[in-house]
Amino acid sequence: MSKAKDYWKANLRLVAMCIAIWFVVSFVFGILLAEQLNSVRLGGYKLGFWFAQQGSMYIFVALIFFYAHRMNILDRKFGVRED
Repeated sequence: MSKAKDYWKANLRLVAMCIAIWFVVSFVFGILLAEQLNSVRLGGYKLGFWFAQQGSMYIFVALIFFYAHRMNILDRKFGVRED
């Protein structure tokens, strides 16, 4: 397999992992499991409510920084670094 295909495959695997994490946090925790999570409190708020209103956004922002960091590592590994 060519180097470009390996790079693209690693990139897609990283994107799929980030999207899966965001889906679990925003949809599963914020909607499907909200009632069960509401029995736990985080900072005075019910945990299911927190995931639906704030948690998924915090996780999304953290995933953006994680993705950028991991892409820099991939760029160095495959020799496609821009600078």
